[in-house]
Amino acid sequence: MAEMKVEDIRAMTDDQREDAVLNLKKERFNLRFQRATGQLENTSRLREARRDIARIKTIAAQQRAKKK
Repeated sequence: MAEMKVEDIRAMTDDQREDAVLNLKKERFNLRFQRATGQLENTSRLREARRDIARIKTIAAQQRAKKK
């Protein structure tokens, strides 16, 4: 899974963003588990997943603030 683009995140609905965060958290958990067992090949994906979650949450907060 490639890094998520800001334009794509902004185009999502609130429910889609929540689903994306949930999926990324599951992926991050699995990646951490793979790292612990020595099976993780792409170590940079952990960092990307963490940053994607932060990016989605930041944009969601901005859009909530804009609605008020």
